[in-house]
Amino acid sequence: MADYKAPLTDMQYLFREILPWETLQELPGYQELDTELADAVLEEGARFSEEVLAPVNRSGDEQGCRLEAGRVHTPEGFPDAYQRYARGGWPAINCDPEHGGQGLPRTLSFLLEEMVCGANLSFGIYQLLTQGAYHAINIHGSEELKSTYLEALASGRWAGTMCLTEPQSGTDLGLLRSRATPIEAGGYRLTGSKIFISAGDHDLTENIIHLVLARTPDAPAGVRGISLFVVPARQLNEDGSPGKDNGISCSALEHKMGIRASSTCVLSFEDAQAELLGELHGGLRGMFTMMNLARLSVGVQGIGIAGAAYHAAVTYARERLQGRDLHGARFPEQAADPLMVHPDIRRMLLTMRAWTEGARALILRVAAALDVSLEHPDPECRRDNHEFVSLMTPIVKSLCTDIGFDVANLAVQIYGGHGYIRENGVEQYVRDARITQIYEGANGIQALDLVGRKLPEHTGRNLRHFFHPLQANLESWQQEPQLQQLVEPLAKAFGRLQRATAQLALKGLQDPVQAAAPASEYLRLFGLVAIGQSWVQMAESCLQPESQPNPAFCQAKLDTASFYMRHILPLSSGLFASIMAGADALEAFDEDAF
Repeated sequence: MADYKAPLTDMQYLFREILPWETLQELPGYQELDTELADAVLEEGARFSEEVLAPVNRSGDEQGCRLEAGRVHTPEGFPDAYQRYARGGWPAINCDPEHGGQGLPRTLSFLLEEMVCGANLSFGIYQLLTQGAYHAINIHGSEELKSTYLEALASGRWAGTMCLTEPQSGTDLGLLRSRATPIEAGGYRLTGSKIFISAGDHDLTENIIHLVLARTPDAPAGVRGISLFVVPARQLNEDGSPGKDNGISCSALEHKMGIRASSTCVLSFEDAQAELLGELHGGLRGMFTMMNLARLSVGVQGIGIAGAAYHAAVTYARERLQGRDLHGARFPEQAADPLMVHPDIRRMLLTMRAWTEGARALILRVAAALDVSLEHPDPECRRDNHEFVSLMTPIVKSLCTDIGFDVANLAVQIYGGHGYIRENGVEQYVRDARITQIYEGANGIQALDLVGRKLPEHTGRNLRHFFHPLQANLESWQQEPQLQQLVEPLAKAFGRLQRATAQLALKGLQDPVQAAAPASEYLRLFGLVAIGQSWVQMAESCLQPESQPNPAFCQAKLDTASFYMRHILPLSSGLFASIMAGADALEAFDEDAF
């Protein structure tokens, strides 16, 4: 069975050498942040993930959740693991100290999320939803709502959800039918049905706080008439403690191919007491507060799975004896050489490593900008970083979840037949990773969001926050001879990205289909270049004299960067050709011929 090992060394390296942690340290509330504190938090997070969460990952998958007498029960070991998680203060890691939180930056909490999700994705989903509910109420809620809910959410005593999807309304939220009727005493009564609700019911906490999209009776049609409501699973007593049930029932559990220990529920609301969150008919604003943070976190989930699958594959390739090295027996005293000696195995392992470590660095660059966009005292600096995060969010969500699935599949391939059977655990990575490409906005929708909204937004200003720094990086790196073999292919790929961007902007003005058709290829091209930039940044850091105390680690980084530039970044040529071909072949095909 595959054992989880947190990528602690790589995370600590990124925090020390790549992230602008001194910039984070200058933000209000983060003055005590330093590498010593970060190391302590990451080391304890790694221990908890490896020793508490990973051991119940496979058993949780095998048992799944069960619905009995209208209540959901999580698999054996999950309630205990959750209580230990809450007692350790992990739910409060980036919550405000005024609500009992630890007030640490999201950059650090994203690293912890990766470890949790790599060790046990089903477990990590419960906390992701709670974090989304906490931040939505903190940003859009009244002082009364904040005082009622935030401390309990931050402590882990209560959990949260997002209730968006209905049987007839998935991505198209304008079709939703749930109704919230105002009552004379104040508040609302909410009725409707929601499906695919992650963590919709469970036995981990004493209450669950649902954030529900619904319409009021006089609401305008479409998305302009949607409002967001806070609906506790159990009504609150006068002292704030959970009381009787609030008219919410779980009528079914979804039977899923993966994340089986995460309760995905069909919920029915019958005259449930509800409170408005944010402005009436302004529900999309609150929903996107949750959704955008969740999309970044789902990208982290993808890399968590990728990291776990890579570690499992490396371990297996070292231990499994099969065949002989083509140069001659590497270990003649043994019956065969390890899988590691074979070129195709090394190709797959290096592909896994290059994608995973490069994407991890990219995610943390975006996470640091997210912290600055939320906490920096200068409004212009907050705006610039917000626009960069907005641009990169669909790329992180889509590309990193694609990477998670692809890397998990490569792990199965390296295991061979032993990967296809359940006993070794890597096939679970494939099944669990698959949903990350779908929920919180399917990856094709992320590509449409990038091309249709993020590129033209603010007359193209979002792009400047990526294009201009990368151009400056290239000009600086081109002065360093040791980086030339990395910089030249990146510069060529960046040129393709620039030309593809101009093509989509021009064609999209004439016909939106011409921009939408190659959107997924464009997002992948953009992501390839962004990860390439991260690899050159890491290579540059590993060439610095102060990095030499760990020469083996630095050499591995340099070699992986070289592999990325030679064997993965060239994919940009094919993507560029497909983008420039436009939509004609798609449009010309007769629908009746499908």
